[in-house]
Amino acid sequence: MQGTELVEFVVDKIDDLKAKDVVTLDVSKLSTITDTLVICTGTSKTHVRAIAENMVLEAKNAGMQPLGIEGRDTSEWVLVDLGGVVLHVMQAETRELYQLEKLWSEK
Repeated sequence: MQGTELVEFVVDKIDDLKAKDVVTLDVSKLSTITDTLVICTGTSKTHVRAIAENMVLEAKNAGMQPLGIEGRDTSEWVLVDLGGVVLHVMQAETRELYQLEKLWSEK
């Protein structure tokens, strides 16, 4: 699974657990690491962890092995690297602090 299909898969799976304020950013011209960032908000540490862990489980069920998972211990910001898509699941305060949308937007 790649490109648009992978982005749609990620968005669908995080929507299953009611992720909030979902944003997708095409960073293919800005990064050699990934093509798309998907950023969403969880309402608590438990919600952030549940969204990320569900994404990992669903990816594995679809035959994809995540390349990396970071931040599960604190669950303020959990990153799931699926290669062409990197998912950032954040609590609202953390998302506001780091402003990834602003950082990665083309000027």
